[in-house]
Parts: sequence; structure tokens; C-alpha cells
Amino acid sequence: MELIQQLTQTLGVQEDQAKGGAGLLFQMAQQKLGAEKFAQVSDCVPGMSDMLAAAPESGGGLAGAIGGLAGGLGGQAGNLGNVAELAGGFSKLGLNPGSMGQFVPIILNFVQNQGGEGVKDMLASVLS
Repeated sequence: MELIQQLTQTLGVQEDQAKGGAGLLFQMAQQKLGAEKFAQVSDCVPGMSDMLAAAPESGGGLAGAIGGLAGGLGGQAGNLGNVAELAGGFSKLGLNPGSMGQFVPIILNFVQNQGGEGVKDMLASVLS
């Protein structure tokens, strides 16, 4: 999967960490976008079902990590709950929760190259 290769090479993470991290972000997008819009994103990302399946159960009260993460994801107060949830999932993958902010631009760039500006903007609206 091309996206996973980009994540492992750019960020120096393991393949399972790249799959799980991308899966966590795509799960959040799926919840926020709804089925119809998310299908547009999913259609341009080969291996989407594998990534979604690789995402660990998030849920984690990593309150200490939230402060560092808020900056990485734009720091919007409305996203704080999502950030906390994602932080738990990233920690379960053995990743620093702050690395979430590094995954987002790589994923957005990939989606733009595969599906165009409109699909990228739709995904960016829920990830950044």
C-alpha cells in the first residue's frame, strides 16, 4: 500500500504503526463525514479496509497528552475530545501521541494526489 510506504519512510514508523495510525485518523473521518462522503475518500485510498481494521480500540484518558496534541492538530477546542481519543489509540500503537500531527499532512497529500483537491479538502475539514 503506497500510503503506508509513505508513512513508514517519511516518519520512520513500523508498518503496523503506520496502518493503525492512519486507520485511527480515517475512523475519525468516517464518523464525522458520514457514509456517503467517506466513500469518496475511501474510493481513492487503496487498502482502506485494512487500515480501518488495524486501528486499535481508542479510548484512553491521556489527559497529559492532550495539551501537546492540541497544537499538532490545530488546537481547536471542539476537537479536544477527538484528540484525546486518538491519543489513546496512538499510544496503544507505541507511538508518541504528538506524532498524529505528522500523519495528517502525509495522508492529506496522498488523498489529494489520488482523489483531487475536493476530496482532500473534505478530509482536511475533519482532520485539521
